This record gives sequence, C-alpha cells and structure tokens, in this order.
Amino acid sequence: MALNAHRPIPALLMLAIALPATAASVDTQARQAQIVQIVADISPQRIAAYVDKLVSFQTRHTASETVSDTRGIGAARRWIQSEMVRCGAAAGGRLQVSMDAFIQPAGPRLVAPTEIVNVVATLPGTQPAGRARVYVVSGHYDSINGDQLNADAAAPGANDDASGTAAVIEMACVMAHYQFDATLVFMAVAGEEQGLFGSTHWADNARRNNMNIAGMFTNDIIGSSRADDGRVDGTQVRLFAEGIPAVSAMPDAIRGLIAPGGENDSLSRQLARHVKEVGERYVDNFKVTVIQRRDRYLRGGDHIPFLERGYAALRFTEPNEDFRHQHQFVRVEDATRFGDLTEFVDPLYVARVAGVNAAALASLAMAPAAPQQVLMRTAKLENDSTLSWQANPEPDLLGYRIVWRETTASQWQDGLDVGNVTQYTVKGHSKDNYFFGVKAVNREGNASVATYPVPAR
Repeated sequence: MALNAHRPIPALLMLAIALPATAASVDTQARQAQIVQIVADISPQRIAAYVDKLVSFQTRHTASETVSDTRGIGAARRWIQSEMVRCGAAAGGRLQVSMDAFIQPAGPRLVAPTEIVNVVATLPGTQPAGRARVYVVSGHYDSINGDQLNADAAAPGANDDASGTAAVIEMACVMAHYQFDATLVFMAVAGEEQGLFGSTHWADNARRNNMNIAGMFTNDIIGSSRADDGRVDGTQVRLFAEGIPAVSAMPDAIRGLIAPGGENDSLSRQLARHVKEVGERYVDNFKVTVIQRRDRYLRGGDHIPFLERGYAALRFTEPNEDFRHQHQFVRVEDATRFGDLTEFVDPLYVARVAGVNAAALASLAMAPAAPQQVLMRTAKLENDSTLSWQANPEPDLLGYRIVWRETTASQWQDGLDVGNVTQYTVKGHSKDNYFFGVKAVNREGNASVATYPVPAR
C-alpha cells in the first residue's frame, strides 16, 4: 500500500464546539485489507523452524561461547542477523539490520565484563510526518538453565524466550513486504536473564537521543498453551500494562493524570486498550487479557527499561506458565520432564500471539499519531463535555474521534466521529460521569491510540 501519495488536505480549523459529527464519519471497526493479509502471512511452520534453530545452539547464555558457529550466544546472534538480512533482501532491501553491541560490566549475575549484542531490524516509515514516530517489538534470545551463572550446561530456552524471538523474526520478515507511515523496530535483545541489559542499553540510547517511541511490546514466554496442571488454553494471551509507576517523587505529568481520576489512563493502559481492540478484531476467536500490572511477581521483562524512561510499554505472556519448563536444568525427575524444550512449545499458539502483535503494530504505524495537548474544558458547570486538542500534522488525516467509557469500565464503550476540528462538545455526557479520550483517524479508517484529557479552565 503506497502511503506517500496522499493528497494534502486543508489545515485544521477551530470550529464551533457543537459542529455536527458528520464531516468525518469512518468505520473504525472495519478490517483493513493490509492488516488482514499481514496476519494471514504469519506462519506457524516458520516459527517452529526458528525455535528449533535457536534451541540447536544448545545454550544461549549471555556469557556462553561466541566463536563457534554451532554453539553459544555468538552463533545464535549471527544466525538471527543473517535471517533478518535474508528476509530484508527478499522484501526489497528496506529492512535495515544492525548489531547494537556494548560491554556490560561484571555484576552479581555476570562474572566478567561481557559483550552484549542486540540484533535490530528497522523498517523506516514512508510518511515524512510520521516516520520519526517509532514502534518497537522485542524478544530476548539469551537463555539460562537452573543456575544463572552456568554458561556451559544446556540451556535450550525454547519458550523463554526462543518463542518471543521467533515471533519477532517472523513479524519482521512478513511486515518488511509492506509500507507504513511510522517506523517499526524489530529487536532480538540479549542479557535479559542477567538484568535486562540489552533492552536497558537500547532504551537509554533512545531516551538520550529523544526518540519518539510511541509504543513498545515485548514478547517473553509466549510459547505454550498448556498449564502446569495439564489444562490447555490456546484462546488468550496475557498483556501486562502498568498504570501509575511506583516512583519516589511524582512527576507533574502523573499528578495531572491522577488528579481527575485518570490512574487507569496511563500511556501504557491506553496502548493496551488499543492492542486488545485491534488484536481481537484481526485474530479470530482469540482474547487479549489485559493484566493491570507492570509484570508478574518476582519477574521482569524488557518492557521495564522503556517504562522507566517514560515510554508506553507492554508485555505479552502466555496465560498459564509451567515453571518446570523455565530456568531449569534438562532432566527427568520422578517421571517428570524438566527443561525448556521444544516439545513444550505450541507454534500455532505462538503464531496467534504474533498475529495480535502484528495487527496492533500495523494499525498503529498506519494511523496518525495520538492527538497532543488534549484538554477537558472546565470553565463552567454543565452536563456536557467540551474537549479541545492540537491539530495533527499528517497529510492523510480525516478527523478525530472522541471516545468515552463509564468510570467503572476498562475498555472504551462508545465514540463519535467529530470531523476535522480541534474542539467539540459532547452533549448530554457529563465529564463527571465518564472518562473521555480523543483519537486521530486517517482517510483509510486507521485510528490512533486515545489521548486522555487534562482538565483546563
């Protein structure tokens, strides 16, 4: 789909706040053909082959062998790089593959200074107004066994996290054949098991360079539909979404969010609403279960460094983990098989999770940016709700959609296309009784994440 051939439209105007909502009527629930095809292109067979290949390196411990071509983390990262390069060439060469390398000092989980290498594949956006906006998706390719310091024993890491890495490779290979307004970054990171080293390094650089990362997904342990008690549930994935971060000093932005009751409307929660809505629209009979937490107890993932630097970030994880197949030495004990082995990975389930990721990433990268400077006007007592916002710069912008939900609801329940305006009054819906948001919508019906309004007189 060519996204750089849109005709310019007139600049946004400040119109009367009660303008009829007919100027930009779009069906934001309709399926986009390009996203349908992307999801259909994701292959469980290729994902299974990627997982098998990663497991074949025997261990991908962060401090493992780097010279061998068949064993250790060095061989694994060179193979991931070669696969990304191959896919990029097959898609016309637009996928830019690089190795983000640095030395991590020794620490409690790393006995000596160690080179950490992230494999990064970037698909640049094609729209001048949108290409600086970036969406990142990651999986970690390092693995461990029952001893975090043991770099020699087998650590197959099929589920944790060859499954997430395979999903990222597959998404990169599929989506490289398409064009998007915004930029997509597909990342296989290392050092996760020793302390989120690779993702922290990349997120640090992103913040230092003022990168406009509008959303980040990590896929970690997305390989199994079978619980430890034998139950099989291939119909859902957990999506962890942080609300208010636990910080010692509250930033003004967070204070402004919670003052009007918006503690459930953080950037990450807004992103999670979008992922759930879009993912369930494009992946049939599959549920995105939003968990309103940063992560699981006693665990953490590569989304956390992004959260800590102020970016919206989410974690995908299977619904019921079997801890016999994570962070274990490969063995049989009392007739029970331990170890993170390929036999415990369900490639079809991984493909469905990858489909949710890909649908959400595509819809975000095809849509306009979320509106900025969204305000809820509070100059007078009334039972209506007046919102205003800054005009978006995208040339294919159609207009805006105001969404709302009851204060006890987790997802947006209703909405109204209000035209190409920068202020609008929703009649008969009191700001005291509902939570509101504003989305930007383009001519093809792609809608941004909602922006929560800050109260202003």
